[in-house]
Amino acid sequence: MEYIIIFISAIFVNNIVLSQFLGICPFLGVSKKVETAVGMSAAVAFVLTIATIVTFLIQKFVLDAFDLGYLQTVTFILVIAALVQMVEIIIKKVSPALYQALGVFLPLITTNCCIMGVTILVIQKDMDLLQGVVYAFSTALGFGLALILFAGLREQMEYSHIPKGMKGTPVALVTAGLLAMAFMGFSGIA
Repeated sequence: MEYIIIFISAIFVNNIVLSQFLGICPFLGVSKKVETAVGMSAAVAFVLTIATIVTFLIQKFVLDAFDLGYLQTVTFILVIAALVQMVEIIIKKVSPALYQALGVFLPLITTNCCIMGVTILVIQKDMDLLQGVVYAFSTALGFGLALILFAGLREQMEYSHIPKGMKGTPVALVTAGLLAMAFMGFSGIA
């Protein structure tokens, strides 16, 4: 039951983008097309899950064991950067079209505060490894859900009559705010 609560809470109630406001850069930058949003969501899910496992193990068996907790931020950044490079190489080989579509946003996963934030939250909330993995994967699903919904809304707005002063970023920010308000409705669930 505990894992179901973590799962539902991370996706809907405490959505990393719409409730905690982490990962806004790719949320706004990669949300113009649903295909690109799906690719970014998959990349973030992979990196976030693997990064959580690796950083958890490093924290417990290296940093805590040798009383080097002050190196947490630097260590986590290095681990995340290495994982993103690995994902970038894989995507470039497997799907060059997705690699081109993601463009500069793929390397930006390295500095995506969503990834860094979740890896640190797992440690701060004193989760065990399985709870941390469930939380990380659920958070990635929540990130993907928000990103894909927002991309779908932005694609539909291309066919709408929008006043000249609201086109582009202004209407995207208003839409993101409305989406965040819609997700607030889930706050009584978990």
